[in-house]
Amino acid sequence: MYKAKNKEFSRILLPTDGSESSMKATEYGIAMAKKSDGFQIIVLHVIHSQMKYLYSSTVATLVTSSTIDTIVDSAKQKAQKWLIEVKEKADQNGVKLKIEFIVDPASVIGAIVDYAERQNIDLIVIGSRGLSGFKKLLLGSTASGIVTYAHCPVLVVK
Repeated sequence: MYKAKNKEFSRILLPTDGSESSMKATEYGIAMAKKSDGFQIIVLHVIHSQMKYLYSSTVATLVTSSTIDTIVDSAKQKAQKWLIEVKEKADQNGVKLKIEFIVDPASVIGAIVDYAERQNIDLIVIGSRGLSGFKKLLLGSTASGIVTYAHCPVLVVK
């Protein structure tokens, strides 16, 4: 296990959105786990954008729970395409991982930070930029928010 000032990293969170940067971070986390026994790797995907639109629009009162379920299922199916790639990479390296989905209409950053704290995560490994499209930023807004608010160390992979 990796140590930092007497702190062992054993529970690692890999938030991912399928972007190139988040996939690199996931590969980095898997490589870390391969080098050390005892890591518990959790890959987390927050379903957010469609839900935020529904809740923030004036049509929100017309949305039924079955409509929300359909949207969540659709988002999970889209995510499965790149999560299969992550799982295959972990399997090739002999690393076991757990895949989690969270539905949060309010904040991707808040969902990740809250999850990390509730699950006693020791280290968050995140890509420097996600799918937002602000390619000129050195650090994406989600990565920046995670670095700012996380209770544990955050490794940002470029």
